[in-house]
Amino acid sequence: MSDNRYDVIIIGTGAGGGTLAYHLAPSGKRILILERGDYVPREKANWDPQVVNVDAHYNAKESWLDKDGKDLHPHTNYNVGGNTKFYGAALFRLRKEDFGELRHHGGISLAWPLSYDDLEPYYTQAENLYQVHGNRGEDPTEPPANSAYPWPAVSHEPRIQQLSDDFARSGLKPFHVPVGVMLDEKNPHKSRCIRCNTCDGFACLVGAKSDAQVVCIDEAIKHSNVTLLTNSLVKRLETDSSGREVKSVVVERYGSLETYSADVVVVSCGAINSAALLLRSANDKHLRGLANSSDIVGRHYMGHTNSVMMAISKCPNPTIFQKTLGVNDFYFGSKDFEYPMGHISFVGKLDAITLKAGAPAIAPNFTLELMAKHSLDFWLTSEDLPDPNNRVTIGRDGKIVLTYTPNNLEAHERLQGKLKQAMKQTNCAMHGHECHQGLFGRNLYVGQRIPLAGVAHQNGTIRFGHDPKTSVLDANCKAHDVDNLYVVDGSFFPSSAAVNPALTIMANALRVGDHLMKRLGVSETTYEQNRQQDRELAVSR
Repeated sequence: MSDNRYDVIIIGTGAGGGTLAYHLAPSGKRILILERGDYVPREKANWDPQVVNVDAHYNAKESWLDKDGKDLHPHTNYNVGGNTKFYGAALFRLRKEDFGELRHHGGISLAWPLSYDDLEPYYTQAENLYQVHGNRGEDPTEPPANSAYPWPAVSHEPRIQQLSDDFARSGLKPFHVPVGVMLDEKNPHKSRCIRCNTCDGFACLVGAKSDAQVVCIDEAIKHSNVTLLTNSLVKRLETDSSGREVKSVVVERYGSLETYSADVVVVSCGAINSAALLLRSANDKHLRGLANSSDIVGRHYMGHTNSVMMAISKCPNPTIFQKTLGVNDFYFGSKDFEYPMGHISFVGKLDAITLKAGAPAIAPNFTLELMAKHSLDFWLTSEDLPDPNNRVTIGRDGKIVLTYTPNNLEAHERLQGKLKQAMKQTNCAMHGHECHQGLFGRNLYVGQRIPLAGVAHQNGTIRFGHDPKTSVLDANCKAHDVDNLYVVDGSFFPSSAAVNPALTIMANALRVGDHLMKRLGVSETTYEQNRQQDRELAVSR
């Protein structure tokens, strides 16, 4: 066998590619993982808000274009582990209803070609793999699960517990956000996670966040049949003369071009870059881009309507790990608004340095330090709807062009209003109902929509479905037009729901992994024997 010939090539190491690599590693098949970036260097700057949030030191050093041709500097990361290196590790299942057609104020959210029940076993596997901490039964919209969370929920700190109690007294059903961190609160001296304030948006210096590098890639490459090449940018995919099979993967490494081939090629570069790769791989059999006979590749880009809303209280908020509380009471609507609104939770605790970077906009007459000390920093997510004109294209100069017009905004504005209303019902022991109104007795909510460059929740662009005329991939995430091409990042989503997409990407990668092992002829006996050897080696270490 040629050194450049593999059974499987996986392009990308994030939630999709990293999870798939981990799942396939014990198969014994020869696997090549290609990552355009490198490992995030372990350095003190990992936890420096000036370096991370103001200087954007770890962000991708490239520019895209918006629909007006203006430069767009994406807030994305090209590293081993992909964007999971810097995510907040909130790992939600989509709601059961999200898999069916839903009517929104702004239009229709499409049904998926599989049901929640099809994905449920893989959600359970993903929660165990990524060490998700949570409590079943608290979230009024959570879908049914066949098992408890593998670890107990991360506890609320006192200020967040106070807010949770206030919400509950007002009739809401607050819940603990499911979080992927390696935290043991019963044995803090042995806990890998130290519950710091640099989790959401930061790379974890101690490797205690459940990201795709730590959980999956580092484990996968312990297998002798798995090879990881970093600093390897895939330029294009080339097909055979029939156009039905990818015959070669062209890679730029350290200024030179290299070519690799495999029986199966899996793309997992993120919804934007995966679409761009297929579009750049056009040839005489695929004139509009690889696997794009439907003209769907790049279309229906979604990234959620997200906003950060700060509520300034008279009481200080000394919380360190803030991302523990969620509210989904308005996810599917309310008595006065019958349409879905979305999800309320928290971002990591904002500090003065981060506020200086403009997230969110600053209220006049308040010092950054004072705002940061007294703020409750909410994250609001509403579903944006699939629009064929919201799309990824390639400009004449080869740059990615991201064309996006927000939609379903009424739902998000209603969600913001619900949060404001809920905060007015909070009852502080010291300040009563007036605590929420601001440091000087005035209503103060500072909010800002996440701009187009914030692509952390990117999905759509290469959606799956049963009809080759309206989708790019089949239900197993294989391209309709190309027999050995699969896609396992968030681009397969036909609708975005209103919770973080990461766990669904991970669960789907496990599902596709099972399909691929059958395709590759991997016996369950061989696979389980190899996994048992892995477990024995782990114990011996």
